[in-house]
Amino acid sequence: MDSRVSELFGGCCRPGGGPAVGGTLKARGAGGSSGCGGPKGKKKNGRNRGGKANNPPYLPPEAEDGNIEYKLKLVNPSQYRFEHLVTQMKWRLQEGRGEAVYQIGVEDNGLLVGLAEEEMRASLKTLHRMAEKVGADITILREREVDYDSDMPRKITEVLVRKVPDNQQFLDLRVAVLGNVDSGKSTLLGVLTQGELDNGRGRARLNLFRHLHEIQSGRTSSISFEILGFNSKGEVVNYSDSRTAEEICESSSKMITFIDLAGHHKYLHTTIFGLTSYCPDCALLLVSANTGIAGTTREHLGLALALKVPFFIVVSKVDLCAKTTVERTVRQLERVLKQPGCHKVPMLVTSEDDAVTAAQQFAQSPNVSGESLDLLKVFLNILPPLTNSKEQEELMQQLTEFQVDEIYTVPEVGTVVGGTLSSGICREGDQLVVGPTDDGRFLELRVCSIQRNRSACRVLRAGQAATLALGDFDRALLRKGMVMVSPEMNPTICSVFEAEIVLLFHATTFRRGFQVTVHVGNVRQTAVVEKIHAKDKLRTGEKAVVRFRFLKHPEYLKVGAKLLFREGVTKGIGHVTDVQAIAAGEAQANMGF
Repeated sequence: MDSRVSELFGGCCRPGGGPAVGGTLKARGAGGSSGCGGPKGKKKNGRNRGGKANNPPYLPPEAEDGNIEYKLKLVNPSQYRFEHLVTQMKWRLQEGRGEAVYQIGVEDNGLLVGLAEEEMRASLKTLHRMAEKVGADITILREREVDYDSDMPRKITEVLVRKVPDNQQFLDLRVAVLGNVDSGKSTLLGVLTQGELDNGRGRARLNLFRHLHEIQSGRTSSISFEILGFNSKGEVVNYSDSRTAEEICESSSKMITFIDLAGHHKYLHTTIFGLTSYCPDCALLLVSANTGIAGTTREHLGLALALKVPFFIVVSKVDLCAKTTVERTVRQLERVLKQPGCHKVPMLVTSEDDAVTAAQQFAQSPNVSGESLDLLKVFLNILPPLTNSKEQEELMQQLTEFQVDEIYTVPEVGTVVGGTLSSGICREGDQLVVGPTDDGRFLELRVCSIQRNRSACRVLRAGQAATLALGDFDRALLRKGMVMVSPEMNPTICSVFEAEIVLLFHATTFRRGFQVTVHVGNVRQTAVVEKIHAKDKLRTGEKAVVRFRFLKHPEYLKVGAKLLFREGVTKGIGHVTDVQAIAAGEAQANMGF
């Protein structure tokens, strides 16, 4: 973790602090998808770094993993060749978790050869037959002319292949929505998910609010979830043509789950909990064109960088500003993104071609800017998964671990918990244990039913978020921060742990006895600094190994887990290096009860 990230926290952590920077920008996180090994002898995936007519004559050589396939041409293949091509497509779809991108007219070494019109038409026809064979649809993303040693015009075509979902295994990406208060986060999500433009007075955001005071003030204070679907042809599926979330899920091949977080500094603890607990794949940072980098914007950017969450920036309210104001904001955002603490290369998105390129490069270069809502939809449609199939399989083979983030009581259902499955597989009827309780015990329970994206689901896989019905299990025994795990896991609980930290910002010196709120995954609790190894005190930007002790009750922690702590203007980041495990029944004694 680069201590220079502390520059983003230095002047903006105080309520109302931080310079006001005007601007409008849509920015994107770093792009592309990665994967595991493919069929033996098969050359695999490269990334499309192409731009427009002035592209270089080469793309990066096709790699063996990932979901991007190069094909020079697919003209009248033999039956044997056709079956081999179908096998390749199945592999690419597996690597992209249901999505693959084909570059037609490109050799395996990345040379942009291009095809004449007749050959391209025949190749696309073959690709369509291949997609039908595996139950997928194809969408042409873009066509580009290339300069090659030929008198006839030649083109390369980029095609998205998306598998029609079966057994609810659609691709699901979680996007955390960040930004200063009044930047328009809830309104943007309302427009995207409801399919209707706002009336200028906040009507689009009303369906997202959960509390009366949010409706009255127009400001989000809690975490809410909204979904946007795309079908196998890349068309938007939202509430404009679907009455329920279940209908959206049934019609979608790809789901974007937006995690709407609070923008006001008063609710910063809620925003941090959303970033650490809900494990977003990436973050959308919304910047208002008429106010720019004001309030908590810089701090939210710093949190995304500190937690290594890929992000993209969207500029809102461009219709309220003069063109010069928008341009000034874009320049200011570019300066912030290029500074040492960020070290990103901004990419301006002004066309559909830019949006496709930005989405494909998302895992490598993190920032984009633009104005059109349609371009944002194109970007989200192409946005690839940031974990590969091998990593997903490894997580699913581990023991079950479910983070408890929300607790409800539902009439005629009983106690319900919401959260994310960190590892393993969870099925209806599974017997799990939940804890730790205040005395360090884990209690037995049974999963009665599962809902994912508000639709019934029989099997939950690692990385997916869901709600689990627990029947008549006593809600009073549960709290946020607990975990539900397989009985054979023998989970480690602790009240004392050590972490290697970087102090991002502190007004004076950080010493023994200082109390902070610690965030580790879904754990959020006050802890006291017991010891700073090899030092007496820390200043902003310094690193050290620190021993913490929880003040209220023990928690379940894993070595290597990311950690973020805060108290007032104090901010720090790090990872857990050691936990002092305690046995059941010892917790209260160890914590001074």
